[in-house]
Amino acid sequence: MYTGLLHLHNTLRWIILLAALITLLKYFIGWFGQKPWEKSDNILGIIFTSLMDLQFLTGITLYAFVSPITEAAFQDFGAAMKNADLRFYAVEHFAMMLIAIALVHIGRVKSKKASTSKSKFGTSLLFFGIAYIIILAAIPWQRVIA
Repeated sequence: MYTGLLHLHNTLRWIILLAALITLLKYFIGWFGQKPWEKSDNILGIIFTSLMDLQFLTGITLYAFVSPITEAAFQDFGAAMKNADLRFYAVEHFAMMLIAIALVHIGRVKSKKASTSKSKFGTSLLFFGIAYIIILAAIPWQRVIA
C-alpha cells in the first residue's frame, strides 16, 4: 500500500507542476493582455485546485497512516528534529504543502468573488504563484534526482 500511494503521490507531483505552470501562464497572459475571464480560465482553476486536493489526500494518508518515515519521526520527535531528513518530512514538507494548498483555495475563492477580469487574473496569479513557489521549495528534490 505504501509503495502504491507513494508512486501516486510522486506522479501527481508532476501533473500538478504542469497544471500549475499552464494555469499560471494562461493567467499571466490574461492579466497582462487585458483578456476577458472565460469559462476555460475558471476550469483551469478548478483543475489545479482539485489536483491539489487529491494530492493532499494521498499525502495526508501517507503522512498519518502508512509512511515508515513519519512513523519513525513520531516515535521520537525530539530526535527527529535533529535529523534533517526526518524533520523535512515530519514538519517542513507537511507545513509548506499545507500552506500552499491553503493559498490555492484562498486564491480560488477570492478570484470567484472578484468583479473584473483583470482582478480575477491578478488575484489568481498572486495566490497560485506564491503557492507554486512554496510547492517547488517543498518538493524533496534529493529523492527526485537520485
